[in-house]
Amino acid sequence: METQRKSSGDDHGGERGLLHTWKGYSCSVTPERLFLPGPVLQVALGTRHGVLLVEGGQVYSFGELPWKQSQATEPAKPTLEGVLSGQRVVAVAAGSFHSGAVTEDGGVHMWGDNSSGQCGLSGLSAVPNPTPVALLDSDTASPPTAPVMELACGEQHTLALSAQREVWAWGSGCQLGLSVATFPVWKPQKVEHLAGRYVLQVACGASHSLALVRCLSPQDVHRPLVDKCRQCNQLLFTMTDKEDHVIISDGHYCPLAAEPAEDGHGLEAPASLSQVLKTSPSEPALSFHAAASNPPAPAGGADPTQDSENEASAGSAASSGAPPASDSGPLAQHSGGVLFGVKGSPYPDEQAVKDYLKRLSENTQADQTAKATLLTSEGRLTTGSTLNSLVASCASAVGERVASTYEALSLKKMMNFYLPSGAARADGPVAGLTGFTGDNTADRVRQEDSTQAKKSSSTGDIREEEAEGLRRRLSLPGLLSQVSPRLLRKAGRARMRAVALTPLGGAVPGTQELFPTLQTEVWSWGQGEHGQLGHGDSLARLQPLCIKSLNNKEVVRVAAGAHHSLALTAQSQVFSWGSNSSGQLGHMESPSTVPRLAKLSEGIRVWDISAGDRHTLLLADGDCILPIIYYSGLQVKEGADESHAKGAGQQEEGKEEEERVGGYTQQPVLLPFCMDLGYVSNVVAGGQRCVALSDRNVMGFIASLHELASVERKFYCKLCTIKTQIIRPLLELESLSSALSQTAMGLLHTLAGRFSLLCHLTGQHSASLTANLRRVRDVKSLLILDHASIFLDSYHEYCSAVGNFQVMGGFQTLTKPSLDFFGKNPELLKRLSECSEENPTMADFLVALFFLPTHHLHEYGRLLLKLATCFEVCSNEYQMLQDSCSKFEALAQLLKRKRKDADYTCHFWKSFPGKMTDSLRKPHRRLICESSNKALTLQNAGRFSVNWFIVFNDALVHAQGVAPCKNLFSTHHVFPLATLWVEPIPEENTVLYGLKVITPEETFNLLASSAMEKAKWLRSINQAVEQALSGAGQDTASVDSGLGQKLEPPVSRTASYTFYKDGRLKEATYEGHWLAGKPNGRGVLKWPDGRIYKGTFKNGLEDGFGEFWAPNKTLNKTDHYQGHWKDGKMHGVGTYRYASGEVYDGFFQDNMRHGHGVLRSGKLNTSSPSVFIGQWLQDKKTGYGVFDDITKGEKYMGMWQDHLRQGTGVVVTQFGLYYEGAFKDNKMTGTGILLSEDDTTYEGEFSDDWTLNGKGVLTMANGDYLEGSFNGEWGSGLKVAGSYFKPHLFLDTDKDKNRTVKLGRLCVRAEDKWKAVFEECWRQLGCEEPGRGENGTAWENIAVALSTNRQHIQDSPETLSLSHSRTLESLEVIPQHVGVITMERYHTIRLYLIKACDTPLHPLGRLLETLVAVYRMTYVGVGANRRLLPQAVSEIKSYLNRIFQIVRFLFPDLPEEGGLIPEPTTSVQDKKDPGSNDAPLESPKPGRVVSSSALLLPVLLPRLYPPLFTLYALEKEREDDVYWECVLRLNKQPDLALLAFLGVQQRFWPVSIPVLMPALGEKQQVLSSTKDVCFASAVETLQQISTTFTPSDKLQLIQLTFEEITKEVQALLKQDFLWSMDDLFPVFLYVVLRARIRNLGSEVSLIEDLMDPCVQHGEHGIMFTTLKACYYQIQHEKIT
Repeated sequence: METQRKSSGDDHGGERGLLHTWKGYSCSVTPERLFLPGPVLQVALGTRHGVLLVEGGQVYSFGELPWKQSQATEPAKPTLEGVLSGQRVVAVAAGSFHSGAVTEDGGVHMWGDNSSGQCGLSGLSAVPNPTPVALLDSDTASPPTAPVMELACGEQHTLALSAQREVWAWGSGCQLGLSVATFPVWKPQKVEHLAGRYVLQVACGASHSLALVRCLSPQDVHRPLVDKCRQCNQLLFTMTDKEDHVIISDGHYCPLAAEPAEDGHGLEAPASLSQVLKTSPSEPALSFHAAASNPPAPAGGADPTQDSENEASAGSAASSGAPPASDSGPLAQHSGGVLFGVKGSPYPDEQAVKDYLKRLSENTQADQTAKATLLTSEGRLTTGSTLNSLVASCASAVGERVASTYEALSLKKMMNFYLPSGAARADGPVAGLTGFTGDNTADRVRQEDSTQAKKSSSTGDIREEEAEGLRRRLSLPGLLSQVSPRLLRKAGRARMRAVALTPLGGAVPGTQELFPTLQTEVWSWGQGEHGQLGHGDSLARLQPLCIKSLNNKEVVRVAAGAHHSLALTAQSQVFSWGSNSSGQLGHMESPSTVPRLAKLSEGIRVWDISAGDRHTLLLADGDCILPIIYYSGLQVKEGADESHAKGAGQQEEGKEEEERVGGYTQQPVLLPFCMDLGYVSNVVAGGQRCVALSDRNVMGFIASLHELASVERKFYCKLCTIKTQIIRPLLELESLSSALSQTAMGLLHTLAGRFSLLCHLTGQHSASLTANLRRVRDVKSLLILDHASIFLDSYHEYCSAVGNFQVMGGFQTLTKPSLDFFGKNPELLKRLSECSEENPTMADFLVALFFLPTHHLHEYGRLLLKLATCFEVCSNEYQMLQDSCSKFEALAQLLKRKRKDADYTCHFWKSFPGKMTDSLRKPHRRLICESSNKALTLQNAGRFSVNWFIVFNDALVHAQGVAPCKNLFSTHHVFPLATLWVEPIPEENTVLYGLKVITPEETFNLLASSAMEKAKWLRSINQAVEQALSGAGQDTASVDSGLGQKLEPPVSRTASYTFYKDGRLKEATYEGHWLAGKPNGRGVLKWPDGRIYKGTFKNGLEDGFGEFWAPNKTLNKTDHYQGHWKDGKMHGVGTYRYASGEVYDGFFQDNMRHGHGVLRSGKLNTSSPSVFIGQWLQDKKTGYGVFDDITKGEKYMGMWQDHLRQGTGVVVTQFGLYYEGAFKDNKMTGTGILLSEDDTTYEGEFSDDWTLNGKGVLTMANGDYLEGSFNGEWGSGLKVAGSYFKPHLFLDTDKDKNRTVKLGRLCVRAEDKWKAVFEECWRQLGCEEPGRGENGTAWENIAVALSTNRQHIQDSPETLSLSHSRTLESLEVIPQHVGVITMERYHTIRLYLIKACDTPLHPLGRLLETLVAVYRMTYVGVGANRRLLPQAVSEIKSYLNRIFQIVRFLFPDLPEEGGLIPEPTTSVQDKKDPGSNDAPLESPKPGRVVSSSALLLPVLLPRLYPPLFTLYALEKEREDDVYWECVLRLNKQPDLALLAFLGVQQRFWPVSIPVLMPALGEKQQVLSSTKDVCFASAVETLQQISTTFTPSDKLQLIQLTFEEITKEVQALLKQDFLWSMDDLFPVFLYVVLRARIRNLGSEVSLIEDLMDPCVQHGEHGIMFTTLKACYYQIQHEKIT
């Protein structure tokens, strides 16, 4: 409990916590002021003594203190309890003759009389000084002692409330609530019966105890739950299944807990399973009462043990049988809450039922007959069918004590009484209807929402009970059919809101909530002979039991006098019960065994209560801000003290004497002197004494705080009155469902729910403000500052609900039901609604009434401002208060304007012509302006056509009709504002005041009557559009009424729209970005037939990158396209996956495959049965393409037309056949050449695939040939007519030369291949034809391509590696591309090309990627045929030329092929150390030769190397085999032998070689057996030739090998040395042999074919020739 308070900067000791004390209530009494060293924070009074807590934590005692040894006879002045001086005490308590204190860390100190163990210390009859008492928690291992928050002391017992919100007790008597047989209890023990509940406050009377408990909520499940009895270990809960319902009972009776049985709803009532089953449903079960004495006295002539058979578990209410003699009050005394009348009741009308209930609730005696009438034999429990689902969920929840059933009693099977949530309890047999009460009005008559079923006063959170109260009709069986799912959803939303309003504490039990809870119960136990327990009898209770009649009363505080009890509600009412011997209850019932309202005059709102021995003090709001004090009870005269009875035995005698001496109050009386005390914050009563704590009003601060709390309490009471007396009765009217439409009904329920939420929030807030007054009195803890948003949201939502209901004409339709209910003279409405109209109609009253809460915002603003003025302007407090104040004022303004809008709209609908209203009238729709005054007309409208424009907050409506027609407006069109653009038409040339309105499908011009009208309409429409865009018409932010507001809503915006006009987009819905009436930017377009486009738009059409799905009805699958679009069509690169399984990857144009593309079709495991890669023209294969038919094992490379092979082409098969020649209509037709694997060749005419037909020559592998005419299919018997030649017989060499077939003449030229790929690249650079275009444009296009592609990738960053993004960043810098090319710039260009070719986002990179793909597609697999090698090589060369052309276009100053770049004289270094990718440096010294191969091969060849080298290996296979055999043979020789064999001169033989490991400089002898050591470094260098790709790199290595040989020889000869070829060749041959390069022939051919022409005659050329010679030498080497 926070006791340290600082506020408004004042800490004058004399201004706060002033203490006044007096006795009695006569006019002559004057309060005495006690002076203490500091402000008093808390006072506790015993019978003859008191304890004070002063700021700083000191404790003072005063009065008679007999336990102090030094105590003189006369009463003591306040004396300091020095023992506590080291501790910081935060709370004190006083019992009749003992005291207690709680310290900051939760420790307890007790002192005073201990004869009954009430100080918790064994062996002492009195404890003179405060002594610590520990609460040892045996259950939990971790904290051994439970920290305490609050203490309460009675006459012989003490209760403590721990921080865990559990109750502990010690002392003597049944008021402890402990299941123990012997007293006193010295050691504090936990009250197990309240375990698992959240206790808010405890209070002790002389011999009874009270606890204020928060209703269980689902969130409390985490608390430690007790499901078995601590004594007998039996289950506390039982559950019985009936046909249509479940009975859950926790009426466990513990035989070990020496507990007298008592009335049926006690926790001890026997209700085990068997007994429940035995009870017959038709028998009225008898209740039984036992006296408090231990031998249980049978009541109603039955022994309790037998009586338990008839226990009211499944039957009707307890006490429906003959009541005991003790306190035969009406049924209300066993109240479990309220019952509600519903249609079909046996009473003539509902009013009669209500009156009857009202009589009962006011406790008029109800006789047996009345009971019999109500509880007929069919008192059986039934459960509404709507709740069956709940029953299922119950089973699982019971164990966690959050489940409860929801009963409906069927009376005569017709009258359904819906119990409130209070009835279904876990501490009484659920089935029992334990009577009913209301409060003093019939306000509780209401139906419960079905959701309430899940809650009960003790086992469920009825937090939402109020929020739902007004939606309750939803759950009535007869109405279910009329409730739309939408409304139920709405109700669900509101319910969520309700929970949010009262957020529960965190996971730790005891965390304080944000707002105080109003869902509380009062539990009582102990002695009950005066009725002080409130259960309707005067029996004692050994264990805590809930007082049912206080459920749903929102009790926020309880107090206990010696023999009476008080409860204060959030609605500022006081319930009292117990002994009324001196009028201390404030009403005339004597004694009262059930809580009744104290009689106070109208408008007195009590906010603090306290009870003494025989009197009660009430602190209330009066007419002014100063609090007033009421006294109820015994008058005390001077000198009366002596006669006061000390012991309990002499009570009667004392009472008579005191009555003689004084007399007592009939009802509470106002103490005349209370106004002199100032701002009283607490009242305390005890013994015969009264104490008030007050504050002086410094700087007006205290007064402002009091006023804030007082205003809030008053407002809450008013809201509750409206809720109970207007809203609930209205909702329960039978005529309601017929009068209101389903929509209006839903809106009314929403409105009522929002009202309830607001009401609940206000109640919680007023409780929190009251608590603030009683305790800290500062600004910091005001919830309205920290959580202003909760208040603002609630008001905003509420006001929207009222407006929506009003706009839908709800208040008009409510008129008739209201008149029926409130009569023609609605005084009540008039009083409550504060309506200010002249002659108000019923609808005016209702509107005023429902808008009433919004006026309260001004009050908040005013009071917060008032509080702010108490602070320095620069202080934080001032700032906070000022900010909150302006928030509330702004909201008040906004809501006022919303109300005006609603009024305006409501009047508009009244005057609006019939049919259109229904379709256009929507709850959230508000009118902004309309053109009925002809202020706005349509341009070029027909002569007789009438046009009417209406601007709503969400749409512009254009109504049209023809003038003479009766029903004027035949059609109307709604244009949503989110997709409406309006712009003024310039007025230069015309005098017309025009506005141009653009919507996605229409554009029309409107003419205004004047320039002013034009400006007005423009502003109104724009403002409406702006609001519709910002808050979907529900203006969330505060909006200035057009002043200083930006007029133009954005041209670009996000919205959703469904197209309605015929065309491609008919009925399609677009959601995304717009620009001036057209989709523009990212968006999604969905057609009703399932087509979807998701991507970018431009000017209303798909443009840019996008995805498209189109369902294929026949295959029941979906086509999916992902790629680029232009003007609404697929255009550019993309991937199309057909439903059939085919995939096309390539270029599109106008929705057709056009350009280069790959089509994979069919599914054969993972690879496709056929793949086509090549050129497409308007969706057909046309131009050069490669077709791989995997199933046939054939590959075609050649020309196509309209999907057919047409023109020249090449076919290779997996069996090694090779055909080149002409094709026509997909067949080999015309001249061609056919080679088989074994070199058999046919050259001549063909007529079909592999079918020879006509003249030709067939040449055998050995050179013999046939010449003549052929007919038949290859490989299956040829018919031949012709001559056979054997050329080897005649050395006719000339003819023979002609015989070898030249391949490559009848196939497509390399330059004509893949034209589309290069054209696409040129197109990307902005050139229609290769080489024709602007250099600048090309670079711009590259930049654009890079940035857009990069943007696209950033949307899915997982595809982008770090190095890739770095490459992209470096590429975005355009290199210098004009100017003289120097070596340095040449290098820059080279590096740029390497990077560009590294990323497919660059046009060059994309080109390269495509070329690699087509190359591999051509020459891998079946295409790996040695006959294709020449074509493969020439294809690479043509790539180089064509790419070089593009490079020269980008860098126009680059010399052409073979041109020179002058070498700068300085950089000699460059030549010495070229990198692996460097172009060759062996050219003539003056400069560098530019060539496509030098510049581009390093980029291109590594990617194409595998397929190319495979072809070389196949071509050179035979030669390489011969070479390899020779290499292996010769390598068996040791070094010296080999050197000798190869004829290497002796002087070049190394005699010794350096060793790696031994000591430095040591040499190893070359012996005759040594192998692989001579020229080892040169051998190693040469071996690396297989790891390089480009010819220039390979030549580089050959050069290095020569240098290594030279180095070694020079080391041998110790001198410079120049080679001659004769000397060098044998040595080099040795190195080549020892290098053992497997495919040397392929390497040699590759270098030869792709070598840079400019190198052939230089140094490299000579070295290469040497290597080549070595290769041939080895092949033909003869070993002798």
